[in-house]
Amino acid sequence: MSSIHIDSFLNYLRFEKRSSPHTISAYQNDLESLETFLTVECATDKPEEATHLFIRSWIVKMMEEGIGARSVNRKITAVRSFFKYLMRQQIVKINPLLRIQGPKSPSRLPVFVEEEKMTELLTTIDFGTGYEATMKKLIVETFYGTGMRLSELIHLKTRDVDFYQSTLKVLGKRNKERIIPIGKTLQNQLGDFVELRKSAKPGKHDTYLFVHENGKKLTEKFVYTLINFYLGLVTTLDKKSPHVLRHTFATHMLNHGADLNAIKEILGHANLSATQIYTHNTIEKLKDIHKQAHPKA
Repeated sequence: MSSIHIDSFLNYLRFEKRSSPHTISAYQNDLESLETFLTVECATDKPEEATHLFIRSWIVKMMEEGIGARSVNRKITAVRSFFKYLMRQQIVKINPLLRIQGPKSPSRLPVFVEEEKMTELLTTIDFGTGYEATMKKLIVETFYGTGMRLSELIHLKTRDVDFYQSTLKVLGKRNKERIIPIGKTLQNQLGDFVELRKSAKPGKHDTYLFVHENGKKLTEKFVYTLINFYLGLVTTLDKKSPHVLRHTFATHMLNHGADLNAIKEILGHANLSATQIYTHNTIEKLKDIHKQAHPKA
């Protein structure tokens, strides 16, 4: 597994698959981890010599080091993609991953904020006044009102807001565009913010909807810290991130009778199975209602 092959694969992801920088960085770390293991433990750096027994040994070592099943499976996914690429390039003749099964991951329900807590956050918490304060509250409103991802919000452009159709156009994973409907309240808030931006004149990067008053584009760290702080004012959840608001959006939609396929399209999931995790939360809610309401529960 020489660095040449890894670099070639990463360029394939970057230029042909158009994978995100985050994905490319994660795959690089995973492949370099395997490369180090094969070199040190198996005395080889040639991918054609990497047998399924070597791969299994690498997996066992990670599990013994306390790396969780989800993380191990993510690394296996990276290596699986790498060897498929090597097969297509005819660099290897046998794919060692065909005989590899990852460890079972414990099922974990998506974490979400209760409706009354979101109402408290958006109606009683004081965000302050001025451009930055208004933007911060609108960021929370946009996450909760659309279910979009962190990267999608940061790259949202002013022209992506269609006030006539009441929609937002976002660029999701693998550069796939999708249209998200927005409610009247969020639409009005976005319209007010656009007018506020004109008076604030944020300067450069004015193509992006959300920018600092000094014109600088938002960073993922800034938005993550922002959401973590404000969610911390109303909930004691361990996780307080933009993705929790994505889960919250989907769960609340489902609880209020939204069609699962519609939620799938809004979230930009590739298949329905990714969206079905939210039905478990709804079932848990129904169980609680049943226990409280049924005389024999």
